[in-house]
Amino acid sequence: MKISKNHSLRSLNTFGVKVRAAAYVLFEEEADIVRFCRQPALRDGPLLVLGGGSNLLFLNDIEGVVAHPFLKGIQVLKKDCESVLVRAMAGENWDDFVAYAVDRGWGGVENLSLIPGSVGASVVQNIGAYGVEVESVVHSIQVVSLSDGARTTLFPDRCGFGYRSSHFKADWAGRYIISAVTFRLHRQPAFVLDYAGVQTAVDEIGELNLKSIRQAIIGIRQKKLPNPTDIGNAGSFFKNPVVDAAAVERLRRQFPDIPYYPHFNNRFKLAAGWMIEQCGFKGKCYGRAAVHDHQALVLVNRGGATGREILELSEQVRQAILERFGISLEREVQVVTDGVES
Repeated sequence: MKISKNHSLRSLNTFGVKVRAAAYVLFEEEADIVRFCRQPALRDGPLLVLGGGSNLLFLNDIEGVVAHPFLKGIQVLKKDCESVLVRAMAGENWDDFVAYAVDRGWGGVENLSLIPGSVGASVVQNIGAYGVEVESVVHSIQVVSLSDGARTTLFPDRCGFGYRSSHFKADWAGRYIISAVTFRLHRQPAFVLDYAGVQTAVDEIGELNLKSIRQAIIGIRQKKLPNPTDIGNAGSFFKNPVVDAAAVERLRRQFPDIPYYPHFNNRFKLAAGWMIEQCGFKGKCYGRAAVHDHQALVLVNRGGATGREILELSEQVRQAILERFGISLEREVQVVTDGVES
């Protein structure tokens, strides 16, 4: 366990916002997390658990403690002719884990290629892309209770997984630190290619397998989304709204070209990026913050923007969408103030 005071978080959030933490704790072993949780004196003020920092917007310095699980390691637990159980520690880079699985011919996560963040954060957010969500391959999640350091294994049916959400992100926030995730991957995978553009991209590569799907997904994402190492961003800032059939019909009457996609239970997902673009925000700069010129769902830090500047831009976008479409956009990015996420 490594503890530092007045620690810069600029390199630990993909927006690149300049903020500091009063205390920063780096964990490299699960035993360190247990010891930390059992020593209340180490926790002075609010506690924020940091994953890859790819889904956070800091508004100010953190007066409490930032806890950063940086546990590493991947282990095969069980293998049969159909599937493999593989445990990845929470601090593993998510895309490195996807590459590890694809290189071994294990399917289930290839459509989630190039999503930034850590393995632990993947289940907090229930990351998803191109027709796949991570909950579909989660077998179990190893956690440590912040209240007493007890180790527990949780299974997906308890975790409240939903569209870019889970209990970890909502009512369990501040209850656990995730130390590892076990995935059930498929040795005879079924490919998911019906999301817009995926089949075409794979066809252009010329063969159908896990590696070509991963290559296609990476190519699509690189064309649409900026690299955080080039310009600060957290990927999609807003969720695509999910509405009922009546709302779709209302919108189609007003906006015949509006894209929408079947979701679950006779509900439909709207394209938030399309709506933002229709309101004229795509590519527009607002001081040091901007809406990306290739993907209107992405807000970027052009250099030196504060979290509040980026948040203010997002509120302008939300208000415009509400006024024109009658739809209230929900942030996918978590806003953090004084160690509390909202």
